[in-house]
Amino acid sequence: MKKSLLAVALLGAFAGVAQAQTAVQIYGNIDVGVSKATGQTLNIGKRAANTLGFKGTEDLGNGLKALFQIEMRYDPDTGTTENNGNRPLFQGQSRVGLQGDFGMVRLGRGLTPFQEIVGSFEPWHGLPNQAGFYTDISVAGFTSAPLDGVYGNGTGSANSNRVSNAIFYNSPVSNGFQVNASWASKEANGGPAIAGLGAGATSYAANSQASTNPFSVAGTYNNGPAAAMIAYERNGIETKIWSVAGSIAATPELKLMATYSKQDQGHTNTLRPETKGLVLGATYAVGPGKILAGYGQRETDNVSAKTKQMSLGYEYSLSKRTYLYIDASRKKDIVNVRTGAVSATPTVNYYDVGINHSF
Repeated sequence: MKKSLLAVALLGAFAGVAQAQTAVQIYGNIDVGVSKATGQTLNIGKRAANTLGFKGTEDLGNGLKALFQIEMRYDPDTGTTENNGNRPLFQGQSRVGLQGDFGMVRLGRGLTPFQEIVGSFEPWHGLPNQAGFYTDISVAGFTSAPLDGVYGNGTGSANSNRVSNAIFYNSPVSNGFQVNASWASKEANGGPAIAGLGAGATSYAANSQASTNPFSVAGTYNNGPAAAMIAYERNGIETKIWSVAGSIAATPELKLMATYSKQDQGHTNTLRPETKGLVLGATYAVGPGKILAGYGQRETDNVSAKTKQMSLGYEYSLSKRTYLYIDASRKKDIVNVRTGAVSATPTVNYYDVGINHSF
């Protein structure tokens, strides 16, 4: 009898602990489409980054909450993790922290404030898609973590827009204004060697520690139909970028947006230190559908060619969580912002069609 009472008491205690925990949410999306680019065969691929994530909070009382979020990327056409190679399992983010009247503080890995916000001001939602502008024009070719490990053919940074070993802060929103910041350690993460270009330029050996602590800060404003951003970031090899962006809902159907960014690579590239990126875009809702349109250009010091891109897309919502899409894009005079070399295929036409479902 005593054992039975003890068992009931233990079950009750565990039940109380379980009730104190907020249920963990599983979320993500799956995007699969067919795409074709100049010089490539027809591919089964994606328009958006495919995610699988877990997040949750615990109420600690007095307005304080503990929270966590981990998120991985995967390629549904093969069932493998995104880009394979040396990408971390939770490539998207892995953060834990506290939230209260002071705002939100998190530690771990995630998008820098600049990278997280700048994609909101281009028509393709900041998707890593060839029809969109975020990957190399909105950010003027800037890389947030050039000293992180490489993947695939061994030439690309695993983290062009995220930082690891970092602290993240988001202030409370006041009258539409918010401040967001991140700061990372100098830890070596198995990165590639980076050769300095030009007189006095600094080089980095493979697996180098950062020469400075990377940081990013962004201020945002959201009030009804208008939104704006101003941001500044410096990465571990002392490349800097500043950016301004804005959008306005001119009518209930029409949204206009613009982004301007300027990158300074002077620490490692004195030959071509500055790159400027400009994007002008619009979206127009038509019933359950939405038209996307944009123009972007990127200009690098001492390079005569100017990269230009025009894109047009359409999304048709089947429900709140599922939409069909089709895109067409043309990019001319594709230039490597570091070397100044024009691509072997200087003009690329790109087309895709597919489906995206969120869960």
